Amino acid sequence: MMNITEFPLQLLPSRASDRLLQPLWDYLLFHHRPLISSPFFPVLLAFSSYFFFSIPFAVLDLLGEKVPFFYQYKIQPDKQPTLRMMAKSFFTALYNHIFFVLPTVIIGMFILPAPTLPPEAPTLYEVFVDGLGALLLFDTQYFIWHFIHHKHPQLYRWIHAIHHEYLAPFSWSTEQLSIPELMTVGLWSNQDPILLKCHPLTTWSMTVFSIWMSVEDHIGYDLPWTLNHLVPFGLLGGAPAHDMHHQKPSSNYAPFFSHWDIIFGTAAPLKKKTKRR
Repeated sequence: MMNITEFPLQLLPSRASDRLLQPLWDYLLFHHRPLISSPFFPVLLAFSSYFFFSIPFAVLDLLGEKVPFFYQYKIQPDKQPTLRMMAKSFFTALYNHIFFVLPTVIIGMFILPAPTLPPEAPTLYEVFVDGLGALLLFDTQYFIWHFIHHKHPQLYRWIHAIHHEYLAPFSWSTEQLSIPELMTVGLWSNQDPILLKCHPLTTWSMTVFSIWMSVEDHIGYDLPWTLNHLVPFGLLGGAPAHDMHHQKPSSNYAPFFSHWDIIFGTAAPLKKKTKRR
């Protein structure tokens, strides 16, 4: 369990940038301390985010052409995921978390020092800058890992191939990963914020946001209001880039941002398919 630094119940004077987050942080400390201090909380937060973010797009996939307003944005309309495919991907992720992630957390409780929950909330600036730094670091790590595993046939076959089981990704396939890949991604997700000395609230916010970005990458729809369209200058790849990676695996290795693929010449534009009759 996390240790919480002792502090008086009255609020400390805060800067203007703290005022939006300090009441929230105080509320979490006073009313949900057992939950947020549990080493299982990050796992619960991550998996529940993946579950709830994926549901709307799973429904959208099952409805398909019955909702033409959304279906017009389907990247590969000739490839529609089935309920069986969705169930397989979801239960693969659930199995991995129950039998590998949770035991890893339990082992870590005995060998890792208990972190502390500070009394002060982060500023909005700290949440943005530290969160962005952690996302950029993870993006770099995964780009290198991803590139190596696609270039090495044995590594690809043993570790990464399960994620490419389907040529057209869908939301539930976001966490259809092998155990080595899941544990590697989990290690970076947990250690990068510690390395960058992120506030726990920043870490949790980044966790939820990164999972949303990951699900968005796999939805199979090039919706005009997704992050890759809202963030300017093509800084994010989004679903078009990752869908193209599944169509052309020698391209678009970065999970979130587009700069590494542009720098190393591995960026590939989306080629949208048409429905075959």
